[in-house]
Amino acid sequence: MSLETFSYCPRCARPLADRAIKDIEGLVSQRRACTDECGYVQWGNPVPAVGAIVEHEGEIILARNAAWPEGFFALVTGYLEAREDPRRAVVREVKEELGLDVFETNLVGNYIFERKNEVMLCYHVVARGTVTLGNELAEYRRCKPAELRPWKRATGLAVADWMRSRGLAFEWDERPALRAENERT
Repeated sequence: MSLETFSYCPRCARPLADRAIKDIEGLVSQRRACTDECGYVQWGNPVPAVGAIVEHEGEIILARNAAWPEGFFALVTGYLEAREDPRRAVVREVKEELGLDVFETNLVGNYIFERKNEVMLCYHVVARGTVTLGNELAEYRRCKPAELRPWKRATGLAVADWMRSRGLAFEWDERPALRAENERT
């Protein structure tokens, strides 16, 4: 998903145009803004999303979205609902997508996913129950934590940080198949 741009102002319906806008720190950047004086500026702020490094029975679960090609696996991810706490969102996403109950959540970090203009709030979660795939997922894979190979983008960076925090050595996975998060719907 790329940044959506409007053609007309949602406040006054006048045309929008690219304009140089100064932010509060005095930095100037191009933004879509109203051609009238109503003051509307489309800032293009990132969308918050959560990612879960799901630990289940001592292994990490990677999932393949039903819309992704075979061989594409990444973390369980999803968007926050309005006024939803990120910890609650990650618990909800794991339940919706894997049918598992989370009983422990630990923040790993926040990561920019530039291609989709998102801020990923990534957690390591420990879950129990029987894996039951939700309708967004086609399949899942399990791997031992020491066998994970993080990818150099958003949630893959979270995997690398999580592995480092546990003293686990890793090699980056350069295959595009593990960069499936850029295809998330």
